[in-house]
Amino acid sequence: MKRRLLKPPKAYKDIEFLNSPDARIIRMLSEFLEPQRRFRHEQIKDTIVMFGSARVQPRKDTLALLRKVEASLRKSRRPTKAELQALRHAEIQVEMSRYYEDAVELARLLTSWNKRLTAPQRFVICSGGGPGIMEAANKGAFMAGGKSIGLNISLPFEQFANGYITEKLNFEFHYFFMRKFWFVYLAKALVVFPGGFGTMDELLEVLTLLQTNKIKKKVAVIMYGGEYWNRIINFDELINHGMITREDMQLFKFMDTPKEAFEHLKDFLTKTYLKGNGTMKTTLG
Repeated sequence: MKRRLLKPPKAYKDIEFLNSPDARIIRMLSEFLEPQRRFRHEQIKDTIVMFGSARVQPRKDTLALLRKVEASLRKSRRPTKAELQALRHAEIQVEMSRYYEDAVELARLLTSWNKRLTAPQRFVICSGGGPGIMEAANKGAFMAGGKSIGLNISLPFEQFANGYITEKLNFEFHYFFMRKFWFVYLAKALVVFPGGFGTMDELLEVLTLLQTNKIKKKVAVIMYGGEYWNRIINFDELINHGMITREDMQLFKFMDTPKEAFEHLKDFLTKTYLKGNGTMKTTLG
């Protein structure tokens, strides 16, 4: 007797298949198409991307940590090496917290300016969506009453979506390269705050794309915190060894205050992408 078979699930509804190595290309395409759909729906055409370390904390938090460490040391007659290292670490955290506060202020200034342009909001603040400098960027936009984007990524540590991202613009990526694509594709400016491996990876990839003319549009790149970046990357030695040219240094500018960075970006974006009536001359690069 002929058996009656149950209908198998359609391939696009088969979760086991979609999570398998065979469907990897589908997952990659999803991380291109789903954000594209959301950006179109939210009328996001241009972004200002702010990179930076997830480990830089607000000043009030770092001062609280420093006071706690100092109080512990006062109780110790002979501080141990570990205690002295903890003190130095806390002091450095306080020093670095200025970048968190500066990122908040810069994002606030840019968003306030953006909101005065014709609707919908132009040049939306975009971050990596996590804590630290990323949180600061979204927080500044939130304080100004504007939208902001968070391009988060699933990691085994550190990364979680901060609470200042516009809900409909909160993304979660699996693939680093797709996340980086969306960082760059809509960007008209990038501000790179102090950071570690991840920040340098994003910075150097953008500079490589600009250097090799793979990015055709004009993009302003600011390396925020000249003292930090010149200590971390010895640009003069790269030039001396012939690894880059003096002209390559024109791909970016060093800046050290929110007001300085804001004025530069406002001038660049106005001259490059805005007409006299405040509408865009071009959108995607």
